[in-house]
Amino acid sequence: MSIASMTGFARSAGEFNTDLHNICWQFEIKSVNGKVLDIKTKLPLQYDDLSFELKRIAAKYLQRGNVSVFLELKNTKSEATPQINQEFLYELTNKALDLYRSYSGEVEKPRSSELLAMRGVVEIIETPLSDEEECKLRTALLEDFENLCEKLCEDRQKEGEKIKQALIDILQQINTIVSKVEKIAETLPEKIKAKLEEQLKLWLGDASISEDRLAQEVVFYVTKADIKEEIDRLKAHLKSAREFLDGSDAVGRRLDFLCQELNREANTTCSKSSDIVLTACGMELKALIEQFREQVQNIE
Repeated sequence: MSIASMTGFARSAGEFNTDLHNICWQFEIKSVNGKVLDIKTKLPLQYDDLSFELKRIAAKYLQRGNVSVFLELKNTKSEATPQINQEFLYELTNKALDLYRSYSGEVEKPRSSELLAMRGVVEIIETPLSDEEECKLRTALLEDFENLCEKLCEDRQKEGEKIKQALIDILQQINTIVSKVEKIAETLPEKIKAKLEEQLKLWLGDASISEDRLAQEVVFYVTKADIKEEIDRLKAHLKSAREFLDGSDAVGRRLDFLCQELNREANTTCSKSSDIVLTACGMELKALIEQFREQVQNIE
């Protein structure tokens, strides 16, 4: 499995035909970033019980993301029979007439067309599907949804390839900065010694300090500023990141954790720095790691 984005969209349409029915449907599924897999469905009321099966199918293809599923059904051929609620219509008519008699001249006489148009008076009863037809329709819907999930995965993987390339480019930039930091770190002992000698001359004036004492001070400051371990860990984390990107599993969570580790080493490098150029490299490193993290938030 290649790197997949958590953002994607897919749509499908189908139809189910019988002698009395022509049922058309349209499925839509979209996904956005999410820490876990969260699937929400919006289905016609009579098919709301399909929600469990749809979620089960989606979970076979997706591991993370906020997923929304929409289903729209329309029967374009079903024979429909109007049915009048006689009891409700009778009660409604009497009340309308009472109102007309009580406010004669102010309220118009009720019309039959208006009364029949009131909600609940007339219901359109469609010829229902047989049990066998209903079963076949549901099977067709589930099969279509499975294909839809495959299309969503294809869309997410296409987007994932773009993200992967962006991550590789950022890793290369980070690696360049780490190499630059490593070269700077090699010159730190001499820089610290020269700076310390200059400061001591200012503090002591014509007085002198022994070479042993100077060496002790240099060792002390060099030890405090030593970032060899941070550089080694940064290299190790970069190697792990490249391995994750070349792997076949969902790596979003692991890369997200790796970003925290990279950022920790960059922070430590900045905090130990007594060199302007090294500090600038550390800040650039933090900016690149943040760019990397932003991209990682988009992958499964």
